[in-house]
Amino acid sequence: MLRATTPYLIEDHALLGNTASAALVLPNGTITWACLPDFDSPPLFTSLLGTPAHGYWRVGPAVPDGPPPVADRRQYLGDTLVLRSEYDTPSGTLAVTDLMPAPDSLGVVAPRIVRIVECVSGVVHAASVYRPRADYGATAPIIQRATSGAPWLEATAGDDTYWLHSDHDHSVNRDRVCRADFTLTAGQSSAFALTWGPTSRSAPAPARPDAFAELAATVQHWEAWARGCTYRGPHREAVVRAALTLAAMCHPGGGIVAAPTTSLPEEIGGERCWDYRYTWLRDASLTIACLLRLGLTEEARRWRDWLLEHLDPEHLQPIYRLDGGTDLTERVLDHLPGYEDSRPVRIGNGAAKQLQLDVYGELADALLLAEDAGLPADPRLDALLLALAGQVERRWREADEGIWEIRGRARHFTHSKVMCWVAVDRTVRLLRRRPDADPALLLHLEGLREEIHADVCERGVDEHGVFTQYYGGRTLDAALLLIPLVGFLPGDDKRVIATVEAVQQGLTEDGLVLRYATGRSAAANVDGLAGHEGAFLACSFWLAEALAAIGRDDEADQLFERLLALRSDLGLLAEEYDPRARRHLGNYPQAFSMWAQVDAALRLGRRPAARVALPEQATRPFSPPFQVTTLSRAAQLTGQVSR
Repeated sequence: MLRATTPYLIEDHALLGNTASAALVLPNGTITWACLPDFDSPPLFTSLLGTPAHGYWRVGPAVPDGPPPVADRRQYLGDTLVLRSEYDTPSGTLAVTDLMPAPDSLGVVAPRIVRIVECVSGVVHAASVYRPRADYGATAPIIQRATSGAPWLEATAGDDTYWLHSDHDHSVNRDRVCRADFTLTAGQSSAFALTWGPTSRSAPAPARPDAFAELAATVQHWEAWARGCTYRGPHREAVVRAALTLAAMCHPGGGIVAAPTTSLPEEIGGERCWDYRYTWLRDASLTIACLLRLGLTEEARRWRDWLLEHLDPEHLQPIYRLDGGTDLTERVLDHLPGYEDSRPVRIGNGAAKQLQLDVYGELADALLLAEDAGLPADPRLDALLLALAGQVERRWREADEGIWEIRGRARHFTHSKVMCWVAVDRTVRLLRRRPDADPALLLHLEGLREEIHADVCERGVDEHGVFTQYYGGRTLDAALLLIPLVGFLPGDDKRVIATVEAVQQGLTEDGLVLRYATGRSAAANVDGLAGHEGAFLACSFWLAEALAAIGRDDEADQLFERLLALRSDLGLLAEEYDPRARRHLGNYPQAFSMWAQVDAALRLGRRPAARVALPEQATRPFSPPFQVTTLSRAAQLTGQVSR
C-alpha cells in the first residue's frame, strides 16, 4: 500500500464552497480535496487522504524541481469565500484567485472551480498541474484534448465528466498528469475553469465560462449575504467568517453537512476517522439556530422545507443523505492510506442507525427559534413537532447512543434525557402561541416535561451534586455543560456550578475540554473505540459560556479569546485540537466548532459588562476591507489586495 506523504497540517487548508460542494486548497496552491457536484459525491482530488497519485490540482509559480512555493500572503476577499493567494518570486509577484461560483439569483449552483492567475508585477513563469483521479483516487479518467478552438480537457470516469477550460494547452503524460506552463507579465491574467457534468455520448463540451464575470458575481453574492448579519459586537470579523463557513455547508436543497470532508482523524494514526458529508439532524439544527441568531433566515426556510419533505417521525434517524436518503451504509476504502497514515478511510456512516434521543431537543429548539426570528408558522411544522414530542414520550426512558454516537453499548445518557426535556419544553412554548391549542394536550405535555426533569435531577446526579455522563455512572461528560445553556437549570444552581467546576478540573487538557475520558483500550472506553482524541473545540466554547453562566466572567473571556487564537490564518476550525502537538484534528472545517464559536460570542456579548463595543478585531494584518463596485477583470482587484 502507498504511504501518505501529507506535508501540511489540516488547518493549513483554505475552504472553497458554493453551498452544494466544497474544495480544500493548500498554501502552495494545491487543491487536495474536491467533491463535485455535491458534498457527498466521490471526489476528483483525494490526495488529502493519500498521496499525489490520488489526485490534485496545483496552480501557481512554475517549479522545475522540488516542492512548490508557499504563498507569501493569502486571504479571503472581504466577507466572501473567494480566496486570493500571492507569491513573491525572484522575477515578480503572482496572484491566484480561487473560487466556486456562488448560487445565481434562482439559487442554481454551477458545479465548478474557477482559478484566475494574474501577474501583479514583473514577469512570472506559472504552471497548472492537473491530476484528476475519480472514485476516491482509485480511477484515472479517460482524458481527451480539444482538437480545435479554445483549449480544454475532458476527463471521463463512468457517469462523471469534468471539463477543464483554460487559456493554455495542457500536455498529458503516460500517468495522465496534465501540465500547462505559461508566462505572464505585469497586468496580464489567465483563467482556468473546471466544470462537472453527467457523462453523455452526444452532448458537446459546455461553453467556456466567463471566469471574471463569475468572480464578480460571487464576490457580490457573499458580500450581500454577509451584510444581513445583525451582529455588531467586538468579534464581528470572527463571527462573520464563521457564519460564511456555515452558509457554505448549507445545501440549496435544504440539507446541511456537518463538514465537507471524510476521515480526517481525531487522533493521528488512530481509527477515529468518520465521514461527515451528510445531514445530522443535530448539527443541522444547531447550525440553523446559530444563523437565525445572527438574523440570517434563508437557510432556515430551506431547512424547514427539507424537514417536511424527508422526516418520518415514526422512523427518525439521526443522519440523512443530502437528498433525504436513509442508506448511509459504512464502507472502508482500503486503497487509501489516510491522512498521515490514519485509517481506515470511511465513506457512509453507521451511526445513521443509532438511537440518539438528543436530536428531538435540538430540532424542537431550532423550530421554535425559526418562528421567533420571523419565519411564518406552518400547521405542517406544528404537526411534525407534536409527532416528535409523541416519540419523546414513547422513547425517553430508553438507553441510547447519545450525542457522541458511541460505538459501545447504549446507556441512559444524562444529556440525552436533558434534551428530551428541551424537546417537550419547546413544544409547550410553541403550542401556547396557538389560540386553538388543546388545553388538555398542553397540560399533558407540561406534566411530561416535569416528569423528565425530576427523573434527570434524581438519577443523573452523583452524591457530590455533579451531573454524571449516564445514570448510575461516575464519569463526566462535557455535554453536561449545556444544562444551564438550554435552560434546564439556572446558572446559580449548586448542581450546575459543581458540574461546571468538575468538568473544568477533571475533563480538560491544558485548559481545553475533552468530550469524555478515554484510554488506549476499546474495552475501557465508553465509546467502544481504542485510543485517545483531541480536545473538542465546541465543548471548549461551551465551557466559556458555562463559566459566564455561573458568574466567572473573567475566566470565560480569557478562554474565549484563547480559543479564537486557535483558528487557522483564515479563521477556520476543525473538530478538535491537540494541545500537545498544537494542531487541529478531525474533519474540517467543522460546523460544530464554527457555530459554537458564534454562540459563545453572542452569549458573552450579552452580559452588561460586555455591551460596550470594542474596536474591530483585525486578526489578519494583511486583510484590508474589500468592496465591489464594478468589476470586469480580476486584475482590478490587484490595487486593493496586493502588497
